[in-house]
Amino acid sequence: MLGFECKSPYLKEAARLADVIAALQVMGTYKFYKLDFAGWADRICGQKTEAEHWKKVFIEHPEFFRLDVSKNKASLAWRRTHQKLYNVNTEEKVTREDFDKLNEDEKKRISRSPLSSDEISALMNISVELHSRALAHQKEQRWWVTAVVTLVVAGIGFVA
Repeated sequence: MLGFECKSPYLKEAARLADVIAALQVMGTYKFYKLDFAGWADRICGQKTEAEHWKKVFIEHPEFFRLDVSKNKASLAWRRTHQKLYNVNTEEKVTREDFDKLNEDEKKRISRSPLSSDEISALMNISVELHSRALAHQKEQRWWVTAVVTLVVAGIGFVA
């Protein structure tokens, strides 16, 4: 692109929007809200070997995704706002009182509740809008290319 770098992560790869939408759907509904990159890669595309690709997607889209303190696991930012009171075995919320009575192994089966279909739809709409804005911005940045080429050709014609 004539010496200037694409600033939007939505335009870095042809399938980026599709990757973001896939991650939003899977991370919004999977029983555990936080996994390592290989775990998400396995659930999103069925290939643990794609862990680095998904890590890059999560890092480049902080509008949706967050990494844990150790930078080894990712989660969906909106889902982190839910309390950690969702029993993945029963697929029901537990009370704080019931949670406090659980032993350490049982607490490992408690996660944050999945997002509703409306919440996931809202996130997907936001990602499509951000992608559209990035495309429009990229198009606006190209107006000068035609002008420069026209001036160069006119200059060459004038000199000749």
